[in-house]
Amino acid sequence: MPQGVEPDWLSILPAAVTIVLAFATRQVILSLFAGIACGGLVLASRTGDWEDLNLISRFLLPAIGSASFAQILIIYLWCLGGLVGMWGATGGARHFAETVGGRIARGPRSSLLFGWLVGVLFHQGGTVSTVLAGTTVKPVTDRYRVSHEELSYVVDSTASPVATLIPFNAWPLYVSGLVIGTIPLIQTETEAYAFFINSIPYNFYAQLAVLSTLLFALGWLPWIGRRMQRARERSRSTGALDAPNAEPMWVVEAEPEPAQVEAVYRPSLADFVIPIGVLLSIAILPYLATQSFRINEAFLAALLSAMVVARLRGMRLRRIMTAFVRGCQSMTIGAIVLALAVTLKEVATALDTAGFVVNLVGAALPYAALPAILALICMTIAFSTGTSWGTYAVVFPIAMPLAYALNPDPAYVSICFGTVLGGAVFGDQCSPISDTTILSSMFTGCDLMDHVRTQLPLACAAAVLGIAISTLFALALV
Repeated sequence: MPQGVEPDWLSILPAAVTIVLAFATRQVILSLFAGIACGGLVLASRTGDWEDLNLISRFLLPAIGSASFAQILIIYLWCLGGLVGMWGATGGARHFAETVGGRIARGPRSSLLFGWLVGVLFHQGGTVSTVLAGTTVKPVTDRYRVSHEELSYVVDSTASPVATLIPFNAWPLYVSGLVIGTIPLIQTETEAYAFFINSIPYNFYAQLAVLSTLLFALGWLPWIGRRMQRARERSRSTGALDAPNAEPMWVVEAEPEPAQVEAVYRPSLADFVIPIGVLLSIAILPYLATQSFRINEAFLAALLSAMVVARLRGMRLRRIMTAFVRGCQSMTIGAIVLALAVTLKEVATALDTAGFVVNLVGAALPYAALPAILALICMTIAFSTGTSWGTYAVVFPIAMPLAYALNPDPAYVSICFGTVLGGAVFGDQCSPISDTTILSSMFTGCDLMDHVRTQLPLACAAAVLGIAISTLFALALV
C-alpha cells in the first residue's frame, strides 16, 4: 500500500468482482481480468495517481515479470506441455497402459485398480492427468464392463487431489508464488515450498478423496451412492457402459499427419518409462538426500529424455519439434489463467486486501472455525468458477495473514493452508464447468452430467469428513 493510504471496504472489491462475475458468466479469464481492472480503479481513486490505471505497467508486468512466474511458465507451458506433446506423438503413455494394464487387469476391480494406479502415476494434476489417464485406461476398463461413470470418477478423483499430495509437479511452485511474503513464516521461495510440503498431512480432503477412490476401485467402499450403484449394476449385468439416455463426450481421433503416414513410429515402454523415471528421480532423490528442490531440472530433463529416446528410435527431428510445439499450444489457456491469477495477487497486495480482512474479522472469529470456513469458501468459489488455481489466487493472499493473525502457530497455519488446498480441489473436481470434470468425461466416454451426478455424493462425503477432521485438529491446538 502507498504510504498514508489506509485499506477500507474497497480493498475487497476486486476479489468480490472476480467471484461475482465468475458466478454470473462462468468465464474465468473474463472474471480475473475484470477484478484486475477494478483494482486499478480503486488504487487510482485512493492515490490520485492515474498511472495506476495502466494495468500493464502497474500490475501485469510486475506479476509476470517475476522469477517465480517465469519458473512456473517454463515448467507448465514448455516442459510439461512439451512432454505431453511427445507422449502424444510417440504413443508412449498409451502403450504403457496397454502393456502393463494387460498384465494387471483381470476383471472389473483389477482394471479399476489399474486406473487408480495410473491416475496416481500421472500426478501432474488437472488436464494433463485426466487426458493421459482417461485415454490410456479406457480400453482396459471397457473390456471388463466397467461403466464410464465409474471410470470417470476414478480418473477425476486421482487428478488434482493427487497433485496436491505428491509435490513433484507444478502445483507447489504455483501456490508458493501466491503465498510468498503473506506471513512472516514464508518470506522466500524455499520457505514457501517447504511450507507446502509440511502442510500435506493437513490436506485432509485430498487424502480422503484418493483413499475413497482406491476403496471404490477395489469394491470395498461401503456406500457409493444410488446413481453410481445403478451404473455399476447396469454395466456388469448388461454390458451397457452408459445410461440409456446418455450423450457421451466422444473423443474424435485426428487424421494421421503425412510424416506419420510416411514412417509409422512404433511405441515402446522406453518412450514413457524413461522420461517418467528421469522426472521422478531428479525431483525426489535430491530432496530426500539434501532437502534441495530440483523441479526445474527434473521437468527439463524429462522433456529432453523423451526427445532423445524418440530420435534414437527413428522419429524425425521435424516431427519431434512439431510434437513439442503442439504440446505447448495445449497449455496456452492454462498459461493465460496463471498470468491473470498472479496479477490479481499483485492487486490484492497493492490494496492490502488481506490486512483489511484481518482487521475486520480477525478478532471476532473463533480460530477453531477458520479451517471449516476457508474450506467452504474455497469449495463454493471453485465449484462456481471451475478452477482451483483461480480460487487459490483469490483466497490464499487473504487466508494466510488471517490464519497467522488468529494463531501464529505453524501447525495451525498449516491446517488452514491444507483446507484451502483441499477445498479448492473439491470444487474444481465436482464443478460441471471445470476443465478437469469435462475432460474426465470426454476422455472416458462418459456423459458429462452423469459423471457430475455420480461423483458428487462421493466427493461430498470426503469433503464433510475432511472438514470435521481439520476442525478437530484446530481444536486440539487450544
